[in-house]
Amino acid sequence: MVRVFVLYPEVPPAERYAEHVELSRREVPQATIRHGRIFGSPTGEPEYAYYFEYEFSDRDAFKAANEGLMKAAADAQEIGVPFKVFFAEVE
Repeated sequence: MVRVFVLYPEVPPAERYAEHVELSRREVPQATIRHGRIFGSPTGEPEYAYYFEYEFSDRDAFKAANEGLMKAAADAQEIGVPFKVFFAEVE
């Protein structure tokens, strides 16, 4: 399984982010998408405020989604909230 996760230091604007989620679902249909507010950390105030995730069954599905992921990334940049993206292979 492959996960792409995105961390935001602040919560994106709700209406605009809903549009982004819809675009992501449309452009990356092979992924399961999850997202939500980060509400805490074991060490106090969390460094990040919002989480977004794509989950793919395997690397082939991840690679096949490249074009859609690039469109979603471009849209995310237009929102104007900085973010960090990470890729993980989950066993």
